[in-house]
Amino acid sequence: MSDTFDAIILGGGAAGLFCAAIAGQRGRNVLVLEKSEKVGKKILISGGGRCNFTNIGAGPANYLSANPHFAKSALSRYTSRDFLDLVEKHGIAWHEKTLGQLFCDGSSRQIVDMLLEECNAGPGTVTIRCNEEVSEVSRDGETYRVTTQYSTFFAPALVIATGGPSIPKMGASDFAYGLARQFGLKIVEPRPALVPLTLGGEEVLFRELSGVSADVEAAAGKTKFREAALFTHRGLSGPSVLQISSYWKHGDPVAIRFLPDKPQGWLLDAKRETPSARFRSILRDELPDRLADVLADQIGIDGDLGNVPDKTLRAAEERLANWRFNPNGSEGFAKAEVTAGGISTSELSSKTMEAKKVPGLYAIGEAVDVTGWLGGYNFQWAWASGYAAAQAL
Repeated sequence: MSDTFDAIILGGGAAGLFCAAIAGQRGRNVLVLEKSEKVGKKILISGGGRCNFTNIGAGPANYLSANPHFAKSALSRYTSRDFLDLVEKHGIAWHEKTLGQLFCDGSSRQIVDMLLEECNAGPGTVTIRCNEEVSEVSRDGETYRVTTQYSTFFAPALVIATGGPSIPKMGASDFAYGLARQFGLKIVEPRPALVPLTLGGEEVLFRELSGVSADVEAAAGKTKFREAALFTHRGLSGPSVLQISSYWKHGDPVAIRFLPDKPQGWLLDAKRETPSARFRSILRDELPDRLADVLADQIGIDGDLGNVPDKTLRAAEERLANWRFNPNGSEGFAKAEVTAGGISTSELSSKTMEAKKVPGLYAIGEAVDVTGWLGGYNFQWAWASGYAAAQAL
């Protein structure tokens, strides 16, 4: 096997494989180096094994970055519709869940197989080598040299597609950041995103609700998400909490709006309509019994609504609409679905993903400071950023 290629892609995940496929279809001879025993490991576990491969509504507003405009170019040039067309071309059946989330009807394996087929579809060649641990990367003139435990490879282009440190048991690491720093690129401080939050202090009583979920609106600062929240033995999880965790800052509260569809004054209306109804029973009609009981105990209203002053009911409504939790942390990179932060977008071309000051060096996917919401957005960034880089290789 030749040890010289048109491009070397470090990482055989979603972004790396898609970049390799498109580059191969453009006639490039590409090498993908993956340190795990197989490619696409995060793809395989995503979406409960059915891969939430994109979101039909994906746009720049669904991403966090120090530069919120950076993702616009790539996302506009390779859209969720483009990827869906590819999925359908391969005959993969799919379905839409809530909020535009698209999943395979069958298995995540279908997406990995599709990417591998695409890698073999072009006039160029895509060589994939697994179990290759990169020990050294250097640049001599216009050529990159990559050394693994088995061999040394050369190319005029090098693509960083090794992701971030979320889910280390899947082989994730901060390799991308060390390599970026080696070439003088700035890093936006990485942190866990789409991650469960932990509770301590007086709020530990909510741990007895482990396994209970409810539809809520979760807010941190001015950002809000309306989806289910799940109580765990360590704190808060579920889609709404995972979403808000990406915006939450340590020391800030998270506001949970229970019963988000209830209009102002609903408890007073209930008092007029059924004065003999008990507050606890009213909550039990709307929420899981265990959650209703804990909330009723915390609010401290007992007895019939007809005997409770209006002022007390208004205060209860306000409490339910703005229940402040004070997380003492998160479950960290071990449980984070993605990493926020990463290689600074100020260092990269938004059109090509190439480093502005280091010709031939590219960064794509989760390694870059662009983080999507829960629900297929991070896969769409992988496809779009991989496509952008592949067009420039």
